[in-house]
Amino acid sequence: MRLAVLGSPVSHSLSPVVHTAALGALGIDGTYEARDVDAAGLAAAAAEIRSGSLDGANVTMPHKAAAAGLCDRLAGPAARLGVVNTLAADGPDLVGWNTDAPGVADAWERCGLPAAGPVLVLGGGGAARAALLALEGRDLSISTRRPGAGAGAAGAVGVACEEVPWGSAVPGVVVVNATPLGMHGEALPPGALAGAAGLFEMAYGDAPTPAAVEAAARGLPTADGIDLLVAQAAASLQLWTGREPPLDVMEAAARAAIA
Repeated sequence: MRLAVLGSPVSHSLSPVVHTAALGALGIDGTYEARDVDAAGLAAAAAEIRSGSLDGANVTMPHKAAAAGLCDRLAGPAARLGVVNTLAADGPDLVGWNTDAPGVADAWERCGLPAAGPVLVLGGGGAARAALLALEGRDLSISTRRPGAGAGAAGAVGVACEEVPWGSAVPGVVVVNATPLGMHGEALPPGALAGAAGLFEMAYGDAPTPAAVEAAARGLPTADGIDLLVAQAAASLQLWTGREPPLDVMEAAARAAIA
């Protein structure tokens, strides 16, 4: 089995580590490589999947929207999000999937975040839209540094959501950080976790973010970017192989890689 992750830059991705460990645990003879590609390289990889010389691929920035445009059809959440992070063949068709939203839902449950109650999403980009879709039906608020961007993100995926000013502390919420803040040691707005019921940190870096450290000190249930990465990867792997992903093996490989 030949698999790949497509993006630019892509050398920082932990996907090869996670998927290589999973393939080994499942006893599947296969490879998973990182490919730094431009638009032409993305199209070439899509052609490889159509021909069967590549069995599937994950897609990361900046190609998620372009990948959707190359597909014959979009499946599941990809149709509402309009972006694709997983490519697979179905007969002669190239199918685009998005495992971001189901990854949020799976990581949320696995990490013991509250199953009910309000949620505050920080950010208005693709990660925020995936979180909104995953949590649709909850009491949702969104906050962005650019006024109006939150309402725009919610409207784009058709999820009911209240926009609140950036920096607002909303008591009792699970805070979903769908911004890059924290990847390089940046803090969330002061008081963002005041009275919070939990934290979902969507990005990952080489060390716990200041928000994750604060949440741990407060004793809050927390999911981090590695939890999300593993959940996303597991959903992709199941699409490609039809096998139950070895989540514990995948998480251990990812955390060892950044230790």
